[in-house]
Amino acid sequence: MSTSGISLWSRAGQACAAAAQSIDRLQPLFALAIRLYLAYVFLRSGLTKIEDWNLTVALFENEYHVPLLSAPVAALLGTAAELALPALLVVGLGTRAAALALFAFNIVAVISYPDLSDAGLKDHVLWGALIVA
Repeated sequence: MSTSGISLWSRAGQACAAAAQSIDRLQPLFALAIRLYLAYVFLRSGLTKIEDWNLTVALFENEYHVPLLSAPVAALLGTAAELALPALLVVGLGTRAAALALFAFNIVAVISYPDLSDAGLKDHVLWGALIVA
């Protein structure tokens, strides 16, 4: 290979390295955006549940079938998780533990709601993937 060919490859490699460094600098911004989006989704759901507590307990009695927990206990724990865990994500405290708890919560939500539509399942898969990220 000629020296001009080696020089071209060298410049291309340097350009790729510079692009990778630029992308690496944006990673914290993307991670924050993911945390804010997940917090929005779960917090909004939790706020909806506290608007009418009797309706929330009725949903857990008739629609959501959380294994091993009574409906009132499941409603309380689920709502608490949807309110507290997103707050931890937003402020950046215990984010790995909060993400792990949200991931488990997301799985329980899918298992507990047998009438979940395909679109709803896709949402939960997306949220699970973002939580893992």
